[in-house]
Amino acid sequence: MNKFIYKVAAVQAAPVYHDLKGTVEKTVMLIKEAAINGAALIAFPETWIPGYPYWAWLDSPAWGMQFVQAYHENSLVMGSEECEVIQEAARANNIYVSLGYSERDGGSLYMGQNLIGPDGKVIFTRRKLKPTFVERIIFGEGDGSDFKVAKTDIGNIGALCCWEHLQPLNRYAMFGYHEQVHIAAWPGFSLYEGMAYALGPEVNNAASMMYAVEGQCFVLAPCCIVSKEILDMLVADDPQKAAMLKEGGGAARIYGPDGQMLCEPLAPDEEGLLYADIDLGLISLAKAAADPVGHYSRPDVTRLVLDTRPQRPIELIQDDVSNIDNSDETVENDVP
Repeated sequence: MNKFIYKVAAVQAAPVYHDLKGTVEKTVMLIKEAAINGAALIAFPETWIPGYPYWAWLDSPAWGMQFVQAYHENSLVMGSEECEVIQEAARANNIYVSLGYSERDGGSLYMGQNLIGPDGKVIFTRRKLKPTFVERIIFGEGDGSDFKVAKTDIGNIGALCCWEHLQPLNRYAMFGYHEQVHIAAWPGFSLYEGMAYALGPEVNNAASMMYAVEGQCFVLAPCCIVSKEILDMLVADDPQKAAMLKEGGGAARIYGPDGQMLCEPLAPDEEGLLYADIDLGLISLAKAAADPVGHYSRPDVTRLVLDTRPQRPIELIQDDVSNIDNSDETVENDVP
């Protein structure tokens, strides 16, 4: 494989909704399929595991509480057996995997992404900095340490979720790490169809395309599908809810550093993988015209201050106990 020219894959599919084990199995299947077709990198949608919580948008928080326990129990715990299964699939198929998931950490959930290398090791994990609108009743926030771009043998790879791409300072921070391949993970686009244009595929695919142009990088934009099974669980025979969430909503894309779409789109209700051959050498042509954190910047006029320090709710300050007899059995708290 030429490390500068290679094939990538973006997922457009429905998870096995609220089913951790089932979605992990489907994840492994898609990883194998992408590898068989020659992809060096596969990207999964936002909260692919265990599916996007559309229920938060359909009624009151009290109504949505009926789904909270199952969603919590089927969210992904870092370092768990389920993580190891996906990591082994990456190793066995010699492929980079960008995964989107609801992360369970203690009693809280976070909108997470990671990047797994072809050796099966996790290269980075991150959390969405600011969940969008009603997502904030479910998920906690990330911090400045969640701007992650990894230097790999197939280029500098980074990731953001959904409307993180509509926050200009987020984009500029990521551009400063000199991304070459960006994962723009999205949920399905059939929520509030005809009611809220900003939530539809036109606006959000434009955000992915503009990210590619602004950052002069390749952008993989995987996307979920709302399946009939999801609708059966969430809207049942309620016509009002059925009007707010519809089947389909798939609009996965892959863009080049000039904004050109590099793949043939699938139908909105069609599951599959989108493929594109990318050439990192083309980035230099785009950068020659406009590099927003290089020759095309004006830091004397405008610049970004980025605080990448982790923000944790508990900070341990301990005395020097090196001379204390620790022969008695003790239990230490594992503080985040």
